[in-house]
Amino acid sequence: MKGVHDSVNAALLDNWQRDFPIEARPFDRLADALQISAQSVLELLQTHQNDGRVTRVGATCAPNTVSASTLAAIAAPEDRIEEVASIIGAQPGVNHSYLRENDWNLWFVATGPDRAHVNDTLARIETQSGLRVLDLRLVRPFNVDLGFSMRGAPAPLSSARQVDISAFRDSDRPLLQELTKGLPLEHRPYARIAESLGRTEDDLLERVRVLVDARIISRLGVIVRHRALGWRANAMVVWDMPHDAITEAGPLLAIQPGITLCYERTTVEGVWPYRLYSMIHARSRAEAFDVLDRVRALPEFRSIPYQPLFSIRCFKQTGAMIDAKKKETA
Repeated sequence: MKGVHDSVNAALLDNWQRDFPIEARPFDRLADALQISAQSVLELLQTHQNDGRVTRVGATCAPNTVSASTLAAIAAPEDRIEEVASIIGAQPGVNHSYLRENDWNLWFVATGPDRAHVNDTLARIETQSGLRVLDLRLVRPFNVDLGFSMRGAPAPLSSARQVDISAFRDSDRPLLQELTKGLPLEHRPYARIAESLGRTEDDLLERVRVLVDARIISRLGVIVRHRALGWRANAMVVWDMPHDAITEAGPLLAIQPGITLCYERTTVEGVWPYRLYSMIHARSRAEAFDVLDRVRALPEFRSIPYQPLFSIRCFKQTGAMIDAKKKETA
């Protein structure tokens, strides 16, 4: 959208990627801030969903709290990339799938309501592809609150406050599944979700507030597609660093400008030694290397072996699977 809407679009996509209102008519709050009508807000968001700039207005959940997930990789022969990517993408538990520059070239995130579902997904992919799957489980997150600024400013880091899993109730699973799929773009979206779940709007709003306050919902807001917004140089940089060193280096890496994700994962002995992962999302490859060079200049990273794995193609990007009713099928 051009002209008078440019500043409104930028503010809409910048300011509401997190801290989305938890109230009966949330889009009215956005409308007041943007000085346009609530109907215009809904129409703009629908347009952005239609053109691929926005995936949904909804929630992301803290990893491995109310559901299970893992990062995985396959070394697919060049002549089988499309075939294997199709096998991976056909699994309902896979919510992200990328082709990256490495011998281990197909990377994906497998999710499910519990670890058994994730294990089943990885086993099916191995069986159907005939290829080994690396299971790279999360150890420690340092920054997982991904966001992108339309104005070029770095997105704020999420709070370091710990997740309070004691706030979770098993009855929250269907609610979280609906929120990760996305709010309906209508004036009273929470009421529509409450109706579909057989709950009252007031009860549902209270549970959402509890889950956000407990950090079980790590972000509630506009979920954008970084490539459609101009961040086309996406590099996952992996670092071969021992666990004890990551205790200091991980938080330091997470706060560096240009680093959009940072976490520690398990290794695969003799195959994949990298423990520390960081994501760089930049507008160009040169800009991404500028970010990487600044990190490598830090004393903690000067002599650390690393690999930048730039993404070549996105095969799949959806919300995570949480509800136990959404089981994968063979």
